[in-house]
Amino acid sequence: MLVTKHFHLPDVGEGLTEAGILEWRVGPGDPVGVNDTLVEIETAKAVVELPSPYAGTVTEILCAAGEAVAVGAPIITFEVEDDSAPQAGPGVDATPQGPVDPPAQDEQPSTPAREPVLVGYGPAHARTARRPRKRKPEQPAVTPAARTSLATPPVRKLARDLGVDLRLVAATGPSGRITREDVHRLAEQRATASNAPDLPHDDVVRTPIRGVRKHTAEAMVTSAFTAPHVTEWVTVDVQRSLKLLKRARADKAFGNVRLTPLCLVIKAALIAIARHPEINAKWDAAAGEIVQYPDVNLGIAAATPRGLIVPNIAAAQRLSLHEIALALTDLIDQARAGKTPPERMRNGTFTITNIGVFGIDGGTPILNPGEAAILCFGQVRRTPWEHKGRVRLRDTATLALSFDHRLVDGELGSLVLRDIARFLERPELMVLHQ
Repeated sequence: MLVTKHFHLPDVGEGLTEAGILEWRVGPGDPVGVNDTLVEIETAKAVVELPSPYAGTVTEILCAAGEAVAVGAPIITFEVEDDSAPQAGPGVDATPQGPVDPPAQDEQPSTPAREPVLVGYGPAHARTARRPRKRKPEQPAVTPAARTSLATPPVRKLARDLGVDLRLVAATGPSGRITREDVHRLAEQRATASNAPDLPHDDVVRTPIRGVRKHTAEAMVTSAFTAPHVTEWVTVDVQRSLKLLKRARADKAFGNVRLTPLCLVIKAALIAIARHPEINAKWDAAAGEIVQYPDVNLGIAAATPRGLIVPNIAAAQRLSLHEIALALTDLIDQARAGKTPPERMRNGTFTITNIGVFGIDGGTPILNPGEAAILCFGQVRRTPWEHKGRVRLRDTATLALSFDHRLVDGELGSLVLRDIARFLERPELMVLHQ
């Protein structure tokens, strides 16, 4: 006997509510095996491939590429033998073959319960992370049709063309399916409610706000209006650092790595943080505490085709300059390829953004939420500079440090920035302070 099994979109991150369908790797009628890749999805933090929990035949694709899907909503169905044992994993259920009624609201799949821990600072901090979180406010109830968005591919295409979110459509079709009339009805209601006429231009480009760009926007707004930002900056002579890099590149020990000025900036920042560990912390308003962490999970802001992401290098303070160069190369290559693992997008404690690669001298960066400080590294450029009593052309760069003034006062922020600048001006000092 054959049965129909449904695969629901799992939560592949920390409490994500939705993900975008990037590309289906299978279609109706295709045979699949256990762990075969079904679909590539884009969460708010990364691109993830979802494997099949079953061996069988695909019967229906329930959401199209480009569609945003709520966590817990069914995305694909299979036809398998009834004695097939499902693999352990989220998003799986099974029903006998035949018409499928939409699940009741109180039967919707939910994310497995997690032990309450403070968001993101790794196993090393488990001892400080056993405090239960406060419950979030109850979300407004949604109808089963809004959650599952059961609709045929032509109806889904119509909804995309009209800019209608299927999760908001009240379904009137058989077994809770959304019909074309349902989509048109909601589109007409929105058109009637809108007082602003459409612009007369036909060349307007509209891009849905979702995935990484949506997450970044929400995070930056939250950070900007939650943490009181202060930014300090200093311009530093980095000519000695560039000479050190040149000598290191000629050394066989560094022959297999991409050694850049950013590597030295990272090393200088890590040593400065070790000298002033109070800056490696977060403001926990809910608990009424300042939480300081022993490991520096160093975030590196990376521009990708999908938007800005901030993967991090875990426990970066333990790495040598050679290991930093290798880790940085790996991080950048993964980000550009859109293959950053979700675990690399969590638990950051301090961030560096390198805007010098774009030819920019400096800026006032916004804090990554949950972090106390972010360092901005501007371009290295030849500048008239006083050196040994004479004005000469020297290689200089501007460093800007933004910090959360609730837990980092002017003295601490200034000392950290001063040390980073001093180590880049005289890189030999880093050996003395390791």
